[in-house]
Amino acid sequence: MSDVDQTLTERYAAPPAWRRRLLVAAVAVVALVALGWVAWAGFVQATPKVESELRSWDVVDAHHATASVLVDIHDASSHPRCTAQALASDHTVVGELVFTPHQGVNQVTVRTERAASAVDVPGCVADGQDRPR
Repeated sequence: MSDVDQTLTERYAAPPAWRRRLLVAAVAVVALVALGWVAWAGFVQATPKVESELRSWDVVDAHHATASVLVDIHDASSHPRCTAQALASDHTVVGELVFTPHQGVNQVTVRTERAASAVDVPGCVADGQDRPR
C-alpha cells in the first residue's frame, strides 16, 4: 500500500505546505468578520432609538377610539413617529393616526370610518430605525 501512496505522491506531487496555512488564515478572517457583523447587528437591535407600548384603549363611539401609549425615546434627535390603528371586528384597519410622541404616556384619539372593536399600536420608528418597536 505504501508503494502505491508513494507512487501517487511522486506522480502528482504533494500540495504545498503554504496552501493549508493560507486556508486556515482565510477561514479565520471570514469567521472574525462574521462574528463582528453578528455583534454589531445584535447591538443595533438591542438599543433602539424609540420604543412604545400600548397601555390601554377605549372605543368612544362609532367614529373615535382613544389609546394610551407609553413611549421611551432614547434619542430625541432622531425624529420619532408612532402609529396607532383602530381595528374593526373583521380585523381591517378602520382608522390610523401617525403622531410625534413625547417621552412618557401619550393620549391619542384615532378617528375611524366605522365602528372599531380594538386599537393596536404597531410601534414607533425613527431616523435610522425602520423596524417599529
